[in-house]
Amino acid sequence: MLDIKFLRQNPELVKENIKKKFKEEKLLLVDEVMDLDENYRKVKARCDELRGLRNSVSKEIGVLFSKGMKEEAEKAKREVVDYNQELSRLEIKERDMSERIYDIMLKIPQIISPETPIGRDESENVEIRRYGEPTVFDFEVPYHVDLMESFSGIDIESARKTSGTGFYYLLGDVARVHSAILSYARDFMIDKGFVYCIPPFMIRSDVVSGVMSFADMESMMYKIEGEDLYLIGTSEHSMIGKFIDTILPEETLPHKLTSYSPCFRKEVGAHGIEERGVYRIHQFEKQEMIVVCRPEDSEEWYERLWNNTVEFFRSLDIPVRTLECCSGDLADLKVRSVDIEGWSPRQQKYFEVGSCSNMGDAQARRLAIRVQGEDGRKYIAHTLNNTVVAPPRMLICFFENNLNQDGSVTIPKALRPYMGGKEAILPKDKNC
Repeated sequence: MLDIKFLRQNPELVKENIKKKFKEEKLLLVDEVMDLDENYRKVKARCDELRGLRNSVSKEIGVLFSKGMKEEAEKAKREVVDYNQELSRLEIKERDMSERIYDIMLKIPQIISPETPIGRDESENVEIRRYGEPTVFDFEVPYHVDLMESFSGIDIESARKTSGTGFYYLLGDVARVHSAILSYARDFMIDKGFVYCIPPFMIRSDVVSGVMSFADMESMMYKIEGEDLYLIGTSEHSMIGKFIDTILPEETLPHKLTSYSPCFRKEVGAHGIEERGVYRIHQFEKQEMIVVCRPEDSEEWYERLWNNTVEFFRSLDIPVRTLECCSGDLADLKVRSVDIEGWSPRQQKYFEVGSCSNMGDAQARRLAIRVQGEDGRKYIAHTLNNTVVAPPRMLICFFENNLNQDGSVTIPKALRPYMGGKEAILPKDKNC
């Protein structure tokens, strides 16, 4: 969320930013909030003036009575009544206008980074770099569900009966690989100096509205009926929410957390839940990383965070590439974002396995996350988030890239300590 003072001083810059995001329908919001803000400040000034007059006259009443000036005192009392009546009306107006301004400001996009390429949608995202040579086999790579079924490792039909489309059972070695990857990701990030965290898996609406847009909330999050609680769609929300309404001493920055959590998403408006697959699903697990830092440090952390994910996937022998998200593909709260995509030998293409975002001061402003400098000055922090790994989707590229012609899957060296030393897993017919 932008600072209203910034918008007052830079309305044309804000409009130009909206145009760069190809959201022309939001241009009118700038003029609307400017007019509202001007009137709000007038009403607020009058309220402050009335409070001053009321307090001044109230003090006089006792003095007038003590001097026997009853008529003057009664007149002063009537003035106070008039001031209170006008003030009551204006305070309602002041509150309503303030809420309206806040609601509009939530809808105005964050100023994007100068480094963000301009484009309408994800088709215009810009490839930054590829890491690792894309794997090409001289044998056929099965569909990922067929591959997992060869290890008796997945049961989608039973999950459909218990929970519906978009759910799954993972079993045996496939489930073990899934858990091993998360354990490895945890230790990988701890070794990078991040504090391990298991956060709440449900959060209140004020945290939800602080970390994401209302439209995203409606399309993504499951609400707990009868309670002010939502199931998290990503642990970033819960971890950033940890700092709500806090003043952080500057010398304690940056705060670096890495978290494990299950994640739950409606996927409304997405490309559809697969009947038979784990690419787009309602439930998955995730190792996440977040940073709360000084504004001048956020770009450096942005680069470091997405590089962590690249390093992690390469340690599992998975080729990846990074894409800089264009302006039209950025959510309104984001300043800058990189997608990390893993290689699929079967499809001979990359697909998204993680995303890193610099949120600037958008989340911190909404959640009142402030920093107190050594000089005593308070300012808004910057927040960033990045996916370390989010299985089971990433299992698609894990199994495909480590597949052998005999149907076995090699366990990369980095993962073997979490798999009891196993160097490979074998299809069920090879185990007999």
